Amino acid sequence: MAKKNKNLPRVVKTKNKCCKSRPRCKKCPVVCKRLSNQGLADKLPNGNYVLSIDVSKKVLKAARG
Repeated sequence: MAKKNKNLPRVVKTKNKCCKSRPRCKKCPVVCKRLSNQGLADKLPNGNYVLSIDVSKKVLKAARG
């Protein structure tokens, strides 16, 4: 099994619609938008988001909450 390289940014394909459950899932468009507003994600032209390397578990959990 191949190891993931932690130095590469993650690409997240968002879902089409938010399910509004708590806590929100990691593929929720609302979570990606919140990370983008904080400057930790960039939106690609095809609708995917590229998460920064600096996104920690704590920041992701706060965006989901």
